[in-house]
Amino acid sequence: MTSIIFDSFFLIFCGAAAVATLALYTRQPLLVAYIAVGVLLGPFGLEVITEIELLSEMSHIGIIFLLFLIGLDMQPKALLAVLKKATSIALLSCAIFAILGLCVGLAFGFSLIESAVIGMVSMFSSTIIGIKLLPTTVLHHKHTGEMMVGLLLLQDFIAIFCLLILMSGSEGEFDGRMLLIAAVSLPVVVGLAFIVVKYVLLKLIAKFDHFHEYIFLIAIGWCLGLAMLSEEMHLSAEIGAFIAGVSLATSPISQFIALNLKPLRDFFLVLFFFSLGAQLNIDLLPEVIIAAIVYAAVMLGAKPVTFFFLLRQQSERKDLAWDIGFRLGQISEFSLLIAFVASSRNVIGDTATLLIQTAAIISFIASSYIVTFNFPNPIAVSDKLRRD
Repeated sequence: MTSIIFDSFFLIFCGAAAVATLALYTRQPLLVAYIAVGVLLGPFGLEVITEIELLSEMSHIGIIFLLFLIGLDMQPKALLAVLKKATSIALLSCAIFAILGLCVGLAFGFSLIESAVIGMVSMFSSTIIGIKLLPTTVLHHKHTGEMMVGLLLLQDFIAIFCLLILMSGSEGEFDGRMLLIAAVSLPVVVGLAFIVVKYVLLKLIAKFDHFHEYIFLIAIGWCLGLAMLSEEMHLSAEIGAFIAGVSLATSPISQFIALNLKPLRDFFLVLFFFSLGAQLNIDLLPEVIIAAIVYAAVMLGAKPVTFFFLLRQQSERKDLAWDIGFRLGQISEFSLLIAFVASSRNVIGDTATLLIQTAAIISFIASSYIVTFNFPNPIAVSDKLRRD
């Protein structure tokens, strides 16, 4: 097993470095390079790396760290204000995208249940793409970053609701007990997090703040610990990590933690994009490619326009409304998880699952190009648009 992991890491990161170099010379987004390496080396490509399940599980840690870092920069009072403003936008946009996804599924001959799942996965935007391509200064200090985080967080709550519906009972049969447990668990986790931070973590940090390694360990332990607790209480690891970050946001040490965890986050995010490309079954791709292109195009076109009009209704500026709309214009990684759960419970078939996977990847790549070449972002090939 050790040899398999080492060999996989060697191939992934050396391959990613080589393809990323080519991408930069040809002025392409780096995220596209990581997905391309996954397709090339994965079990449906050259079959060099076949142990995708383990790498996919490890890459999930990158999403958890990403949400933790976002939480570190969200002051609780500011977060509540943003969530209050973003709730109506999130609910209305999710309803519109769900109807569009349902219509696309029915138009291409999928069953009503499969089309409903396609509609379900259409509601969400990618946290990774949205936040990864947002300049740090905008994420930390600007209204754009706060509004995006608020919308993505509300989408995560809706996604958890969808997952609970699919995972409760059998064959997708709804069991309200799990949903009730999740609803009760959320305030419990939030309250517990702030109590532990106030009476335990901050005191430990203040006493041993000159041991930087200790602060690093405390931060990782707190992030993963609350993520695990949230999963056990029928929430998600991502929401637990976000709460862990918010609970530390008022501490003076929060920015030190954020700075030191970024390289670790980026390491796992490379694994995420690799595993995303590696799981694409290119042998069956001809069966769904036309439907996937149409589905992705509908989402890429409808999401920016929808967010623009809804944000304008909230008196947001035109440039901000378009900026957020295009940054949230893709299908989400959460959609892939929902598709996996639906497939494992025989709610949807292999063709519908592949359609969702393919459309998600197409939307990731297209959205990366749109944002990288038109809006300020950390990985822009143009000096004019590059913002760290």
